[in-house]
Amino acid sequence: MRHSRSRPRLPRETLTQSLALVALLVLGGTGIAGPSGLLAWSENSRLLAERKLELSQLGERRNELRNRVDLLDPRRADPDLVGELLRRDLNVAHPDEIVIARP
Repeated sequence: MRHSRSRPRLPRETLTQSLALVALLVLGGTGIAGPSGLLAWSENSRLLAERKLELSQLGERRNELRNRVDLLDPRRADPDLVGELLRRDLNVAHPDEIVIARP
C-alpha cells in the first residue's frame, strides 16, 4: 500500500494564494463597510428620506412664492396685498389705523 503524500507547495503558489485571499478579504470588507456597502445602506436611506422631505418643503415654498408673484403682477395686482406691502415697507398708515407688529 502506498501512502499518498501531498506534494510540497512551492513558495510561488503559496504567495499567489495568499495574495488572492487578501484581495478577496479587501473586496469583502469594502462590500460590507465601504461607502456603498451594507453598513452605509441605512445612512443612505435616512439621507434620502431627509432629501425627499426637504424637496417637498421647497416645492411648497416655491408654490407660495409663485402665488405671491402672481398677486403682485402689475397688470392685475391684488389691492389688499399691495396695501399691506406699502404699509409694512414704507411705514405708511392711516391716522385711524392701529399697527400691530408681527414677530
